[in-house]
Amino acid sequence: MAERTNGESEAADIATTRRAAGVVDNPWRALRDFTDARIGLGRAGISLPTHELLAFQLAHAQAKDAVHLPLDVGTLCEHLMALGAPAPTDEPLRLRSQANDRITYLQRPDLGRRLDDESCARLGGDESDTQAACDLALVVVDGLSARAVQAHAAPFIGALSDALDADDDEWQLARLTVVEQGRVAIGDEIGERLNARAVLVLIGERPGLSSPDSLGVYLTWSPEPGTTDAYRNCISNIRPAGLQIAEASERALYLLREARRLELSGVKLKDRSGDDVIEHDSEPGNFLIS
Repeated sequence: MAERTNGESEAADIATTRRAAGVVDNPWRALRDFTDARIGLGRAGISLPTHELLAFQLAHAQAKDAVHLPLDVGTLCEHLMALGAPAPTDEPLRLRSQANDRITYLQRPDLGRRLDDESCARLGGDESDTQAACDLALVVVDGLSARAVQAHAAPFIGALSDALDADDDEWQLARLTVVEQGRVAIGDEIGERLNARAVLVLIGERPGLSSPDSLGVYLTWSPEPGTTDAYRNCISNIRPAGLQIAEASERALYLLREARRLELSGVKLKDRSGDDVIEHDSEPGNFLIS
């Protein structure tokens, strides 16, 4: 008989424990090998098993904590500083939105989309202080999960920096910025003030009950305040149990290259980094009437 792996032994032990607790298994539970979704939880009598109920309550608490946990900006800036070239070696600029606190941030999304007066003054870039043009501005924003940003922002920027450094074309990067109480659109104002052709916003995504640490990356070409989401590209669910950092950085590099080549982003820019796409000269037809 073949020896069982650690994973198989653990699964067998869990199954034994569930049977001993009177849990009636659900055949759909086998799908849990492929997803974190709550599928095939089983039942104890007419109720959920105690273990599954406690796991749900824990996940709910982790999602709430992710929303309210403040970003440790000092530690994050130290990690970003340690990355080295090609990311700028200057200390990241620490900025804030117009939302003064977390409660205001949650209740007033509009305030999270614009910089406060002090941040505008630190950033410069108005008519009397024009910044030198650059290709890309990297903006790190706490968003709705500081936990995700704390854990994944620096590793992602490190991987992307290596990819940009190895690219055939040179990329001129603006100074890194870190924003507290910010939303995705705050990157538009920062990108415009830094005179960047494109902005890449790294932000903590709204936590789910199985993903309190999900990082999102949003690309916008020619950023300016008032830009809508139709002009952005998103890479979502960057975390150990989701999209891996190496793959996410490859997708980001692909989108950046295409955005610079086509001078656009959003719905007209498709992520085909992992597809074998056959291009056609003609417009696609409707197979139902062809």
